[in-house]
This record gives sequence, structure tokens and C-alpha cells, in this order.
Amino acid sequence: MYNFFISNNNFTDDKAIINGEDVNHIKNVLRMEIGTKIYTTNSDSHLKYLSEIISISSEEVICKIIEEIPSTELPINITLFQGLPKADKLECIIEKATELGVSSIVPVEMRFSIAKIKNEDQKNTRWNKIAESAAKQSKRNMIPKVEFTIDTKELLNRMSDFDLVLVAYENESKQTLKDVLKELSKEQIKNVAIIIGPEGGVDNKELEAFISNGAKCVSLGKRILRTETAPITLLSMLVYEFEL
Repeated sequence: MYNFFISNNNFTDDKAIINGEDVNHIKNVLRMEIGTKIYTTNSDSHLKYLSEIISISSEEVICKIIEEIPSTELPINITLFQGLPKADKLECIIEKATELGVSSIVPVEMRFSIAKIKNEDQKNTRWNKIAESAAKQSKRNMIPKVEFTIDTKELLNRMSDFDLVLVAYENESKQTLKDVLKELSKEQIKNVAIIIGPEGGVDNKELEAFISNGAKCVSLGKRILRTETAPITLLSMLVYEFEL
């Protein structure tokens, strides 16, 4: 069943009104008809509803709300601080991280980042479109925000906003996510940050700064993972620990 995000202003007590690009998609691409059931998700409140299309025009699709649907969101908020990789890899990371339940994604220019972002306004618009598409496909209750690129100094300044900060480090051989969680109460963890290095990994000085600011260094296994594989692996571990 298809999922469409709608602003709060387009909801009434018993109806949801879809307009914009989704109208053409519903009418001419998916060729939906009156009576088709879809999900309509409030992009502001993150509430999702089972709805039925009752009217289709060239400008809007009107749906009758049938019932509220339980949330598909994780019990924790996860922000991915991704060391800036090549553009095609970042797009893959955004898509998969969204499917796994991440709350926001922040590209970080780190010492070993090879890629240099040009025309970031356009790139950021594309990145957020990718997140929206993945959120629709995976039946999310929210669309993760992809922020503009920051540097490690800004990342360090933001680390105090989180209950837990995890750094995936290829040379960490002893401490795992399970080890870290044994020391903490899961009930007290609501906001988690994960830091992933770019293609060249995390620089030693960067790692020292992260740890000095409270980050926990964790292993993702005995094998060295690519920068696009590491966030998917760590996110999957968090999904297992907190949801399954």
C-alpha cells in the first residue's frame, strides 16, 4: 500500500487532501481510482492513517480517513554523522539509512574525506528527495532530514545533544555495541548519534577528540567495511537492540 506525506494544513477531522507532485503520480503513473486505499501520513505530527480515495481531480486527491495506523518509528532517535564520501555512495547511504529508521543524516567533512561538494544547495535538495522517496517506500511516519555538510568542529559542538554517541572504528577489536549497552540503561537512551568515517576512515586525532567528548568507540566485526556498509551495519544492530 502506498504512503503519502501531507502537511498538517491538508488534514481535517475526517479527510486528507493531497496536492502537488503526488497528484500526478497518483492519477497518471499509479492510475489509482476512487475507492483505492492508501496511507496518508501527517508530515508535521508524524501520525499515519489508513485512508480511501474519494475524489480525484487534476489539482488534488481527496481521501477519507478510516483509522490511525500504529507508528513504524524506532523507540530512539538516531542521527547519522556520515564522513563525506563520494556522491553516489552518499545517496545510497541516505536511502538505506532512511529505510532502517534514522531520524536525520548529517554529512561531515573529515580529514580523510576525498569528495568535495559543489552546488550543495542542489545536492541537498536531491538528498532530501531521496530520503522522502525511501520514507514513502518503507512506510515511515516521518521523513529524515538531510542537513548541509558540517566540519568536525561543529560535530564536536553537537555531541552533548545526545544520550549516546557511537563511533564505528576499524581498529577497535574489543568493545562492541553490546558491551556499551551493558553499561547503560536502555530506558534512558532516547537520542543516539553514530559517527562513520569516509573512505579513508577516521583520523586518530579526530577519534581522540570524539572520545574526549564522550563518544564510545565500537567494533563492527572482524572484517573491514566500506563507508557505505558501516552505517547500514550499525543501524541494523541498533534496530535489533532497541526494537526487535
